[in-house]
Amino acid sequence: MDDAAPIDAQTTAPLSQGELDAITDQLIERLKTVYDPEIPVDIYELGLIYKVDVSDQKDVVIDMTLTAPGCPVAGEMPGWVEDAVKVIPGIRSCKVELVFDPPWDPSRMSDEAKLQLNMF
Repeated sequence: MDDAAPIDAQTTAPLSQGELDAITDQLIERLKTVYDPEIPVDIYELGLIYKVDVSDQKDVVIDMTLTAPGCPVAGEMPGWVEDAVKVIPGIRSCKVELVFDPPWDPSRMSDEAKLQLNMF
């Protein structure tokens, strides 16, 4: 009996590596448009993005942190990230979770961010 396969298995094919690579590039590009208002560097280069998951249905879940737990834009920044990601064609949804473990520290910044902030 081969009619036991679930119907939704046919409607959602796994993302190919090429599709995932293209979405990843677009996600990075969009994350680089969001800036910490207190530091003139984007959140991607600052190392505030801890994890990005993309489902086969193109639902995106992002774990991110802030430079400090008491950051004045803590309530707004996840929305900025969601808005930036949702403009990518084909993305069905985006959910951003703020996490503080492990705490952010300057060692998470890219070399590009350190150059921008004259930290070399």
